Amino acid sequence: MEPAGYVVVVDPGDRIHFLDWGGAGPGVLLIPGLSNTAWAWAPVARRLQAVCHVVAMDLRGHGLSDAPTEGYEQATLADDVIAAAEGSGLLAEDDDRVILAGHGFGAIVAAWAALELRERCVGLVLVDGGWESVEEASGLDVEEFLRGLDEPPEVMRSMAAFLADRAAFDPATWDEEQERAARATVVETHAGKVVPSTRPHAMEASVRAMFRYRPLTVLAAVAAPVIAISANDDTGSRATALIAASDVRERAGHGRIRAASFPRDGHNLMRYRPEAVSEAIRSAADETHG
Repeated sequence: MEPAGYVVVVDPGDRIHFLDWGGAGPGVLLIPGLSNTAWAWAPVARRLQAVCHVVAMDLRGHGLSDAPTEGYEQATLADDVIAAAEGSGLLAEDDDRVILAGHGFGAIVAAWAALELRERCVGLVLVDGGWESVEEASGLDVEEFLRGLDEPPEVMRSMAAFLADRAAFDPATWDEEQERAARATVVETHAGKVVPSTRPHAMEASVRAMFRYRPLTVLAAVAAPVIAISANDDTGSRATALIAASDVRERAGHGRIRAASFPRDGHNLMRYRPEAVSEAIRSAADETHG
């Protein structure tokens, strides 16, 4: 089933785009990571739509959402998520509840939104992000991180070169869904080159917001059950950070984080492990809706 695309308008008139795969059952809102769009979640959404009402959004500055010069801080990003949940019908009524799942930076935004939604969020799924300090995990400060974002010129010389580069990450998982997701992250110029679809000011502001995230403070205050799925962890430091986040949640009177790890896989677990990501979200739905 092809998802329908919609926009919801937030103050002061910015438009947030989302894709609605439909489906009956618990509401699930999927939030993509830095420089990605809702299409990155397609392999998971397709697997979930038989048992959940599935919606995936574009963060502000990404995809088909507007890219204003302001609004890339915790409160506004969380409000964008809530607006998408309400505008899509996932949270149409006061007694509706939603499961939030985010990838990378999207996991951070999902955690911020879960904090604001309180009891209206009944499950939080963190896909390779959201439980650790980005500065500590990367070993970089924000300026160093920003300097490392540019793609090599040879990758951006044409759409064909860009797609070939993305396919080469893991040829076995490259398919039409992955190509569509990749195409959504760039814009082809008249000269035939490609440039990121995320505007530079939006990328920088999003990265700075990501570096301001304080996972222990936020996750200790989220009442909803939390599931985390991690990818590559060569040093074991990410597992250590996840244990620390679980500990603070337990001390705050919330359950520990349920975790699954795929240490040999790359960051994009929706591509490399779509069944595992889908199962984590399904289990959150089963746990909260019976």
